[in-house]
Amino acid sequence: MDKHEEFLEANRRGQEMLATIPHALSARYDRRIRRVVVRLSTGLEISFSPRDAQGLETATWEQLREIEIDPPGFGLHFPALDADLYIPALLEGFFGSKRWMAARLGELGGKAKSAAKARASRANGRKGGRPKKVATAA
Repeated sequence: MDKHEEFLEANRRGQEMLATIPHALSARYDRRIRRVVVRLSTGLEISFSPRDAQGLETATWEQLREIEIDPPGFGLHFPALDADLYIPALLEGFFGSKRWMAARLGELGGKAKSAAKARASRANGRKGGRPKKVATAA
């Protein structure tokens, strides 16, 4: 395949992606509701909290004010933070790398409160708390 054929094939794939995968037409930060709002090519509008997206977790509204959309509409770029989000991944519920998402889930799990967890914690406390780790010989 020569360069011209590769170019035509890449254009064909790009057009197919634009026709089948939702992409961003506009994006803005709504300071009133504290959410990033994205209007998609399907007519659907989605929004999410910046706290839930890698690279945006501690951003101020001033840093979120400017959002750039890459030319095909599959990426959002936040220039003040040098952070990028991929629209197809957002639609699948991925707001960051696997490692970052796992850390966030673990953090949330550790904060979980339930009657069963409270009972177990009290019972463990009556027994003297969490057992000390014992070093093992290698």
